[in-house]
Amino acid sequence: MSDREEVREYRVRELAEAAGVPVRTVRFYRERGLIPPPRREGRIAWYDAHHLARLRTITALLERGHTLNGIADLATAFDSGRDVGEVLGLGEPTDETPVRLTPEELADHFAGEVTAENLATALALGYLATDGDDLVHISRRLLDASAALVRAGVPLAAVFEAARAVRVHADTLADLFTTTLRTHAPGASPETLRPLARSVVDAELSMALDRRLRQSDPRARTDSEAPTDSQRQTDSSARTEPRAQTDS
Repeated sequence: MSDREEVREYRVRELAEAAGVPVRTVRFYRERGLIPPPRREGRIAWYDAHHLARLRTITALLERGHTLNGIADLATAFDSGRDVGEVLGLGEPTDETPVRLTPEELADHFAGEVTAENLATALALGYLATDGDDLVHISRRLLDASAALVRAGVPLAAVFEAARAVRVHADTLADLFTTTLRTHAPGASPETLRPLARSVVDAELSMALDRRLRQSDPRARTDSEAPTDSQRQTDSSARTEPRAQTDS
C-alpha cells in the first residue's frame, strides 16, 4: 500500500471504484457489519485505507469459496482480537519469527478450517494478533507445523486442543530448567539456558517418540522380547495336557 493510499480518504463512490465493486455492495457490506462505519463529516461519509483493504480482503475470500456469513464471523474475530503490539511488544527474547498474513493467505494455509471459532481460539492462545486488516502469527515454526497437521487430516480444533496440553508441559519444563539454573548456577547467564534446555527437550522427546512408535508398531517386536502372560499360559497348558490315547 502506498503512502498516498495510507493518508487518502474516499467518498463511497470513490471507495467502490478503488475496490472494484459496485456502490450498493459497499453499502450492503456496511449494513452487514463486514466493514466498519465510515467517519462522518456532516452528511458526508469518509472511508479510508482500512476500508479499502477490508473490501479487497472480502473479494479475495469470496473468490476462494468463503460465504458472507463466514466472512462476517471472520470480521468479528478481527475486530475483537488482541492487537499485535499487545502480543509482540513485550520486549522478550525469542527464537521465533513472527509471520504477517492477510486473511486470504491465512485461509490458504488452513483451507476450510478458518472459522470464527478457530480464529477466536488462535487469538486467545496468542498464536494470532491483529494489525489493522492483517494478522500476525507469533511463530513461523508453529504456523508451518499446524498447517502440515491440517493437511494430514487433523482438524484445526484438535491441533489447538493438543497445543493447550503441550503448553502446560512446556511451562512445567521451563520452570524446571530455570529453577535448576538459579539454584545451582546463580551466576550463569540466563541466555545459556535456552540452547541447553532445547537440546535436552529435543533429545528426550525424540527418544520418547521412538519408544511410543515401537510400542504401537507390531512389526517392531523382536524375538528377544519376553512372551506375554497369555502366551506363557498357553505354552504351559500345552506341556501339561495329557496326550490322547490311541487304539492298541
